[in-house]
Amino acid sequence: MSRRVLKYLLPAMAWVCLLITSTGFDAKNEEVRFVQPDGWPKPVYDLSKNKITDAGFRLGRKLFYDPLLSADGSMSCAGCHMQRNGFSDAGKTLSNGVHGMKGKRNSPGLFNLAWSSSFMWDGGVNNLEVQPLAPMTSATEMAASLASIVKRLDTAKGYKTRFFLTFGDSVITGQRVLKALAQFTVMLESFNSRYDRYVRHEPGGELTMQELTGLKIFRKHCENCHNEPLFTNNSFQNIGLPIDTSLNDYGRFVITRDMHDSMQFKVPSLRNVAVTAPYMHDGRFNTLKQVLDHYTNGIVHNPSLAKELRKPMRLTARDKEDIIAFMGTLTDTAFLKDVRLRE
Repeated sequence: MSRRVLKYLLPAMAWVCLLITSTGFDAKNEEVRFVQPDGWPKPVYDLSKNKITDAGFRLGRKLFYDPLLSADGSMSCAGCHMQRNGFSDAGKTLSNGVHGMKGKRNSPGLFNLAWSSSFMWDGGVNNLEVQPLAPMTSATEMAASLASIVKRLDTAKGYKTRFFLTFGDSVITGQRVLKALAQFTVMLESFNSRYDRYVRHEPGGELTMQELTGLKIFRKHCENCHNEPLFTNNSFQNIGLPIDTSLNDYGRFVITRDMHDSMQFKVPSLRNVAVTAPYMHDGRFNTLKQVLDHYTNGIVHNPSLAKELRKPMRLTARDKEDIIAFMGTLTDTAFLKDVRLRE
């Protein structure tokens, strides 16, 4: 290498090292291990095209918690997806956006996203890396544009260094923002509930008689759509909910314009369901008992109703208590308290 090249290269290297030191970043960028639990299907997301590294994960986490991603700098992704509630917006029927805007849907929990082939309640997004664009650009959510976000990050303290550590140079682009977010969100893995330890025959996986009875009833009545181990089949179903005339949300139909998809919404995973209330796409039910009451005596019959629900689901009061007891075993405390996922 010539002295002339070194003359310019060495100061640049020194600047990067100084910037890394001054901002407290770890210069190592080792690959982060993604876990595919035994017995689980192959992930849908192609990890080989966006390998998770320590720096990329940290950058994605920083972006996830940064309100700079919203139009008025008032809310972040985490504003509607809180870790203690399974990265859901628990407690709110409909999630709020910038400027006090009221959304039309309840924010679902975020976990095990690598196994999803579609996102949002209506499946309007089919790639994990594209998914953040929906809330970012929604007028009732973050109300920003990818271009405006990139412009802000370009002048925000520390971000150029983070992008340098992740991508090899400090250029901030929309694609890189989305890839970094995906490196964080794909690591929101939940597979260490008491139910999981029970299935794996591990210590701490003991279930009570009531929980075991609830599991048996669950497998009989709920397994078709909420099948193990993900507790969703990622399909879209009309479960007989009456239309909320104040929202007029017809679900999948909004995307496909096919009447067969009217009132079909994505089947959510029931993992961590005990900490993600309220329930349904519009948060209409506050308790799991109300959900089960709907399946036994609240279903509205129409042409697009799921075939599994066309015959009455007969559950006694005791059956419902047992199912709810079992669903409590799906709470993954380790996931809800994982310090790696915190801001």
